[in-house]
Amino acid sequence: MSTVYERRELCYNPDIEHTKPLSETWSSNAAAGIGHFPAPAYQQQDTVFRRAFDALRQAIADQAFPAASVAITRLRKLIALKALGRFTYETDSPEVTAASIFDLASVSKVVATTTTAMILYERGLLDLEAPVAAVTPEFRGEDSRRGDVTLHMLLAHSSGLPAYERLFLRAKTREELLHAAFTTPLVTDPGTRAEYSDIGFIILGVALERIADETLDSFCQREVFGPLGMTRTAFNPAAASKSSIPPTVEDRTFRQRVIQGEVQDENASVLGGVAGHAGLFATAEDVAIFAHAMLDGGRPILRPETLALFKRREPGPEGTSRALGWDTPSSPSQSGHQFSASSFGHLGYTGTSLWIDPERQLSVTLLTNRTWPDCGQQAIKEARPRFHDAVIEALEASG
Repeated sequence: MSTVYERRELCYNPDIEHTKPLSETWSSNAAAGIGHFPAPAYQQQDTVFRRAFDALRQAIADQAFPAASVAITRLRKLIALKALGRFTYETDSPEVTAASIFDLASVSKVVATTTTAMILYERGLLDLEAPVAAVTPEFRGEDSRRGDVTLHMLLAHSSGLPAYERLFLRAKTREELLHAAFTTPLVTDPGTRAEYSDIGFIILGVALERIADETLDSFCQREVFGPLGMTRTAFNPAAASKSSIPPTVEDRTFRQRVIQGEVQDENASVLGGVAGHAGLFATAEDVAIFAHAMLDGGRPILRPETLALFKRREPGPEGTSRALGWDTPSSPSQSGHQFSASSFGHLGYTGTSLWIDPERQLSVTLLTNRTWPDCGQQAIKEARPRFHDAVIEALEASG
């Protein structure tokens, strides 16, 4: 299938190392018609968000994560842009700045993969109810239930596929890993249980690439990151950016090296760093620019009715908190206790998150590397909702 839409000039040059916060050039970019930027207005952030930032400082002291980068937008303004901590816990480690780039992990599922799905859907190229096997015949198998799995189910995490498989242990190439993903057995009947699935999004990413007749990274660069002016967002960031990226893990078993500037997720690593479930890197400010567009109904890259369809919580299976690609607040939720019921967002395994509240016209991006030096630390599960609650309380107190 060939693409039928106009190709636009990219705004991103991966060979350039960007070090200055994008908000410093917001006025000139806006005047030039580049991007879709919330107006910088964070001069009072240390006063307004003192308790929220203190919560992150305490989490760093408790070694929930060594590094954190925050961007908050509200009412079309960037009201917080804050970096705390160091790349690692060592005192001589580089300090995090607003220009630091983080491995988004599963936040890639919404910023890249789901957004690609939304664009293809509104262009009439993606049929949500199409069988997965119609787009990726490799998904067919002896289990007749596989023919009932739709692209809708992959997006809603109700396909019947398992949550996660260590495919990288038996697959050494991209082709081998994709074969392993396509042939992963179903664990439940399709559409009967919500089971968050990396495997499903690996398959979804390939399906979208075939529909678009283009790789996911290339499509996103032209259709999402470029038009929005997300100049520090990319799969497989350039080698020159490595010094701006906090490490995520000391991998002592699979790759046997410190993972910095390359994707932490092992399955995504075997896939070459570009996958439907993980692989995207970005600054907090870039994620906030994306969130700002979502608060504006998806403009300028999406129509409001498309976003409304995808961010609406699914009516089933019973107990699901999932929308199409997006998640919504559950009880309890990592978004805390005060985000509205219409909110939508996503988490990432490395300690990243994005939550968007349309009722408050609010977005909160929190990027960390909680997987450093290994993936055993779970303290972020308490620190993250505490931070989100403190953000809402600060906004309510300031009026």
